[in-house]
Amino acid sequence: MSDVAAIKQLVTKYKELQKEIAKVIVGQDEVVNQILISIFSGGHSLLIGVPGLAKTLMVNTIAQTLGLDFKRIQFTPDLMPSDILGSEILDEDRHFKFIKGPVFANIILADEINRTPPKTQAALLEAMQERSVTVAGHHYKLDLPYFVLATQNPIEQEGTYPLPEAQLDRFMFAINLEYPSFKEEVQVVKVTTNDEMASVNSLFTAEEIIEFQHLIRRIPVADNVIEYAVTLVGKTRPESDAATELVKNYIEWGAGPRASQNLILAAKTHAAINGKFSPDIENVQAVAMSILRHRIIKNYKAEAEGITEAEVIKSLF
Repeated sequence: MSDVAAIKQLVTKYKELQKEIAKVIVGQDEVVNQILISIFSGGHSLLIGVPGLAKTLMVNTIAQTLGLDFKRIQFTPDLMPSDILGSEILDEDRHFKFIKGPVFANIILADEINRTPPKTQAALLEAMQERSVTVAGHHYKLDLPYFVLATQNPIEQEGTYPLPEAQLDRFMFAINLEYPSFKEEVQVVKVTTNDEMASVNSLFTAEEIIEFQHLIRRIPVADNVIEYAVTLVGKTRPESDAATELVKNYIEWGAGPRASQNLILAAKTHAAINGKFSPDIENVQAVAMSILRHRIIKNYKAEAEGITEAEVIKSLF
């Protein structure tokens, strides 16, 4: 199949996927869209939202429709790296045998990732970056596609361990979940308080998703679009000549080169699911907010004056 035909097939299947997910998830179209873009781009996502916004249900539903194996890890202060990765035990023949932890699945929901100490947070780093884990000196490959979706509760910060910048940078997207609209909330209450359980069909296989991930990487990008993405990221760095006034006044550190790479990858996916054969500047702008949001660090002045990351990023356009 040619790449043009494959992109047309992706558009068709993507629309079916959205309809299937909508059987269970009411509204949150933009959030679902961004999670799917990161999956087809081969990236990870950080979901930020208050409890009760159906984050777990959303990830579970997406995993089912994509035909992928799903595991949920509840992060707590006493969670150890071996609880995630697995550990070696002595079997009845007195040989060491490796028991796989929950990290061995296609989609991992790392629930409330900031509730666990850095030692355990770091256990996910190798899995996210290398798609493999090392336990007791042995190297284990993870099944592809591999995708980590972490959640964070933005309101309770007592007893939490904020993710270090190096780990935040591993997430392609930081996605903010908002409250549903009045109509959506009415619909949610109707759907969830009766005795009927909506079920979803699996529309993809793991192999198809990997093929689509390779297809996305083959999509050509014009030089001016790459230059626009790199310029956009450069503008977030306060010491850069291109930095806006807002950036110079309110930003301590800007985004690194991984942001430029993710902007182009996500723009390719955004273009493909909308039936375009090459991304343009509009596609870069469509994904920029979620890619840059967690990669810029505000200074004390921004905190004091209530300047948000979103305001700073909008000023870059």
